[in-house]
Amino acid sequence: MSLTLDVLRQFTVARNFPLPTTLKRALHQMNFVQADPIRSPARAQDLILRQRVNNYRAGDLERHYVKLEIEEDFFVNYGYVTYHLEALMHPRSNARVPADDVSRTWPIAQRKRAKLLLDFVKEHGEVHPRQVDDHFSHGKVTNYWGGSSNATTHLLDAMHYSGMLRIARREKGIRIYKAHEYERPVLTSAERRARIDALVDVVVDIYAPLPASSLGFYLRRLRYAVPQWQRELKNGIERAKKRLNHALVEGMLWYWPANAELSIAERFADESKQLRLLAPFDPLVHDRTRFELLWGWVYRFEAYTPAPKRKLGYYAMPLLWHDCVIGWGNLFVKNGRLDALFGYVEAEPKGRAFKRELDLELDRIRKFLQLEP
Repeated sequence: MSLTLDVLRQFTVARNFPLPTTLKRALHQMNFVQADPIRSPARAQDLILRQRVNNYRAGDLERHYVKLEIEEDFFVNYGYVTYHLEALMHPRSNARVPADDVSRTWPIAQRKRAKLLLDFVKEHGEVHPRQVDDHFSHGKVTNYWGGSSNATTHLLDAMHYSGMLRIARREKGIRIYKAHEYERPVLTSAERRARIDALVDVVVDIYAPLPASSLGFYLRRLRYAVPQWQRELKNGIERAKKRLNHALVEGMLWYWPANAELSIAERFADESKQLRLLAPFDPLVHDRTRFELLWGWVYRFEAYTPAPKRKLGYYAMPLLWHDCVIGWGNLFVKNGRLDALFGYVEAEPKGRAFKRELDLELDRIRKFLQLEP
């Protein structure tokens, strides 16, 4: 097959949208789903999963969390990871240490607080951040966005990231914490390399095909998943470039999983006619460099852009029609009804087929949000 950007574009769309399946199976096929708290009209994780799960409803991930064999954790971004993926990342320490050990890199005062907090969590089984703050009253600290937050919340976050705590569930969107107990073995250099290679494979499987610059970007972000192996990641990136499928397409080097078949692009051309409104963090559109290469225009997430400077809208959702992202939609729920505003890169497609598919997608979104027709 002659490789062109047209082939890569169809390949990208085809491998991102396999036949819908159960929620648990979809999560374990993906291994990671990025999370975001903004609801416009729903959280990103729900918008991503509705495209890949049969009869998915907004909030199903949170409702069924305890049965899905997943954890909230940081991978290349924050989100939901399978037990398999979590086991590859933890412990975020190079030493054989007790399961209740606190980070030895923290200041002494923080380590003492963490030890007391961990004992408190173990005593109560599950804790709400407000319950912890009421007990310890650690005061306020400046957070990353310049505001003020409870110091206990920051400590809970740090302990969760380090692996001392896990998210047992959410209560009205608030994380409920419990102690996290698991083995912390000392790994040989070969075992560390194997884990890094496995993490690389997960990243590539989610986001490929990727141009070389984007591959490097995502793999460098593994420093957040495994900070304990940051020095070894560079070699992992070099190993990946040698073993992944790759090809020069129109002057640019592209990479994709060794077991992925470009021939699915040929099947896609005849089989997939569905119109889709995508979350801004959907794997299909996540990499903005690839987006511009495949679809020829600049898409930006503008929720944090001042309103007068927005070009697409607060939460513009890319509009996929066949294998082309032709525009975007902003969706609003008012008085229990779904409203939508659309913009197009060129012009709205003409013909009954597009109108019919757009109406069907809006109907699917209403069912997903459990709104009246």
